[in-house]
Amino acid sequence: MNRQQCIQLLGAGRAVSLAGCGSASSSADIAEITDEQLTLATATTVRDSGLLTELTAGFQHQFGAAVDAVARGTGAALETARNGDCDIVLVHARPLEDAFLRDGYGVNRRAVMLNDFLVVGPPDDPADIAGLDPVAAFEAIATTEAPFLSRGDRSGTHLRERQLWSETPTEPDGAWYSETGQGMGDTLVIAAQAGAYTLCDRGTFLNVAEDQLVTYVDGGIKGPPPLLRNEYGIIPVNPARHDVAYWLAMAFVGYLTGSGQTRIDGFRVGGEQAFRSVSNSEISAFEQYVPSDWKQNSR
Repeated sequence: MNRQQCIQLLGAGRAVSLAGCGSASSSADIAEITDEQLTLATATTVRDSGLLTELTAGFQHQFGAAVDAVARGTGAALETARNGDCDIVLVHARPLEDAFLRDGYGVNRRAVMLNDFLVVGPPDDPADIAGLDPVAAFEAIATTEAPFLSRGDRSGTHLRERQLWSETPTEPDGAWYSETGQGMGDTLVIAAQAGAYTLCDRGTFLNVAEDQLVTYVDGGIKGPPPLLRNEYGIIPVNPARHDVAYWLAMAFVGYLTGSGQTRIDGFRVGGEQAFRSVSNSEISAFEQYVPSDWKQNSR
């Protein structure tokens, strides 16, 4: 049974077996979607941390389908989806995600993982922010006019940075504040070269700049405070809006919320945990996302 047949059956609420629609419980099942390709638009932090390679390799191994990933800031990734140029997005800016869903471009959003935002900077800490909370740290940077780099790209990290500035009495401006317009990895490299502070996610920092910049504001990955909590969601593109690989996208949702969770928890950068799953399951049970009147046949 091919993917289009599966979609038609699910839409009609008819009973089919997962064995014919992408379940990965046997080599025969995997062969059902071998040579299919899923197009994923993802936040640059997932790529720059190194996690993207781990997740896509696991999906290809389990489901036999390749993933063509395009890494962009969350705003650009969602725009890619609005234009119908990808099948699914993995992003981390809930206000933008909610607007995307409200406008009918995405369906079946599910939380996948989280980590935390860090404020990092040069070893000499010219603004003396070590030990401060994030808002106080931003205020100190502005007061001392220490160099600060913003991504400036409407990414999830950029939106959180703007939220933090809104908590201070300062509107960042002047020669001390500049925007890179680039992804997280590149922004960290530039910050290290310029001796600047920046806001970043834990995963990318560990993979790119841990030996060049110092962490000064760190709420901890286990239970970060709300202003530093960084949650990622997976959203398939609505097949009513665009001709997308919807069945394969739903398989990816099931994988990320199933066996992919153990890969997320097991992923390490330099021996340190970079992301945390939101739930731990060894089974990629994507049937939970199909219509409520659909039932799985026993084999």
